[in-house]
Amino acid sequence: MHNKGYWCLQLHAHLPFVRHPDFPDFLEEDWLYEAITETYIPLLSVFENFVRDNINFAVTMTITPSLANMLADPLLQSRYYAKLNKLIELSEKEVLRTINLPQFHPVALMYEEKFKACRTMWEKYHGNILTGFKNLQDAGKIEIITCCATHVFLPLMNNEIAQQAQIKIAVKDYEKHFGRKPRGIWLAECAYTYGIEKFLKEEDIRFFFLENHGIMYAIPRPKYGVFAPIYCHNGVAVFSRDTETAQQVWSAESGYPGDVDYREFYRDLAYDLDYDYIRPYLHSDGVRRNIGVKYCRITGKVPLSDKQPYNPQWADNKAKMHAQNFVFNRTKQIEHLQNIMHKEPIVVSMYDAELFGHWWFEGPNFINYIFRNIQESNASFSPITPIQYLDKFPVNQVCQPAPSSWGDKGYYEVWLNPKNDWIYKHLHMAADRMIEIATNNQNAYGLLLRALNQAARELLLAQSSDWAFIMTTGTMVEYAEKRTKEHIYNFTTLYNQIKGNSIDEGFLSNLEYINNIFPNIDYKVYTKK
Repeated sequence: MHNKGYWCLQLHAHLPFVRHPDFPDFLEEDWLYEAITETYIPLLSVFENFVRDNINFAVTMTITPSLANMLADPLLQSRYYAKLNKLIELSEKEVLRTINLPQFHPVALMYEEKFKACRTMWEKYHGNILTGFKNLQDAGKIEIITCCATHVFLPLMNNEIAQQAQIKIAVKDYEKHFGRKPRGIWLAECAYTYGIEKFLKEEDIRFFFLENHGIMYAIPRPKYGVFAPIYCHNGVAVFSRDTETAQQVWSAESGYPGDVDYREFYRDLAYDLDYDYIRPYLHSDGVRRNIGVKYCRITGKVPLSDKQPYNPQWADNKAKMHAQNFVFNRTKQIEHLQNIMHKEPIVVSMYDAELFGHWWFEGPNFINYIFRNIQESNASFSPITPIQYLDKFPVNQVCQPAPSSWGDKGYYEVWLNPKNDWIYKHLHMAADRMIEIATNNQNAYGLLLRALNQAARELLLAQSSDWAFIMTTGTMVEYAEKRTKEHIYNFTTLYNQIKGNSIDEGFLSNLEYINNIFPNIDYKVYTKK
């Protein structure tokens, strides 16, 4: 069939840097372990099966520097492996426990198979699944893009050197993990303000993504709206999110993930079974918390206690049906756009990667069925990455994008409001001080070099947009505040020690051990020219 347009799937995989070697187990580290089991390995598996089955697919995927550093960290790798083996032990016990419970036994078997498949994949890559994603990129199958080093909300940093450092450190770190420079970037939270593109251009980054009003309110107004990229005045391209595909998948109300046959996220085995049975699979504090084994489906708007048993086959059928519906809708949308645009449009679907598998258990299956359906139905559109689109259509309109983000209400309010505004005076002062000590010590070596590099790490970790976000949403506020204060304290202590020529090597060594992100960091990115 004649190709009438393109569809670009962009998955943003990100978690804040959480690593606590000073504790035998730590609750917030579970964010990473759950995401590996439920999202990253299932997606990697889907992509590898596409290659095996010769399915034409194109996926653009952010792997943020903080996430890449955690996935490559030997301590977190070994802790994950131990967690996974405990899940496998539990699933084997569950298969036996449910043998005479026909409504739950197929689900228990599903978990056993799933967790063991995770272990096979984990062992295949010797604990570093970044290798799997790198192999897919090297084979030209996916496009991995970077992000700000620690997912900083760039428009709220008041210092250009500190903004630029986030980009430079991210690019260097990407090269270490993926063996080449990144060609695209996801600005954390899609947060844009005037001038950010100049830092991207300096690092040879060719494109980034914005929320749709970042392009719709560009000057001049883009002729093709969000259905073609625009160029900033320096030639960096901007792609923008299509709201229709966002709504179909994101929305818990009207989107696919709310279907009654899909797995219920909030009803977890940790609360359903006898405490003594479940105790070995909880944290050392013994508090009941989600362990990721869930036996119920969404069912409808009923109390958790009334949720019905999950049926893997029903859920898989729904994922296939919803994928067909998604492809049908894209076909109609792209055919309509092509008629009015007189050129081949691109529809960009942007999602948090963790939606697929973690929040929406069947999400990886949905992606699997989409690409297979596009190929089998000989659809009138093709999957594409931004780089492929720019290579095919190098001429695009030049506009000035508008300040924006993909947060609630579309601007900066989520990250700057009365719940979190106290952090910025500290972040701004720390950034100014980092530039001061970097500029005044340009030929550092030995202990001073180590202290300057660690000061940069502490500043970067304090700048993570995740802490301000958590303070707004009210989920783990105490942890987010603690992390912000700790990194600012660590930075300030190092700053005073550097200024006073009195570096405490014991204090420094401990920080290097605990907050070991970006092992190859070079503090000189903060030097004032």
